Amino acid sequence: GDGNNVALSLAALCGRLGIGFTLGCPKGYELKDDFVSMLNKECPSMKFRMTNDAADAVKDACTVYTDVWASMGQEEEAAERKRIFAPFQVNEALMAKAPKDSIVLHCLPAHRDEEITDGVMESAASKVFDEAENRMHINRALFAVLSGNA
Repeated sequence: GDGNNVALSLAALCGRLGIGFTLGCPKGYELKDDFVSMLNKECPSMKFRMTNDAADAVKDACTVYTDVWASMGQEEEAAERKRIFAPFQVNEALMAKAPKDSIVLHCLPAHRDEEITDGVMESAASKVFDEAENRMHINRALFAVLSGNA
């Protein structure tokens, strides 16, 4: 996917937890150099890489994470992004190139059959809805703490 807010957050979290991170995205949509420099400085032992080849990105992945191709504020770019990102669709053919026990995540809402196919979204590998449920419980806990009701 895009080197956007989701990719930035995941890369930063993975670096701090000692988890390897690979961003697979079209050329020109990588994480910005200043962020990569900061990540390398703060997490020097992190296995971090970027690739413009979707199959290469998933070849060793324990988790394949995708997000929408056009975020809020990028609506005018949606058609062009759909064309550019099409080779990065998380579909059955791409998942066949990942390890057999890989899981699939998406932060939702998803544009089904755009960044992720229905088949993958509904597959045994998909933990998308578990992720959404867990996020709901975390958000409820945060609201309780922040409102003083914890």
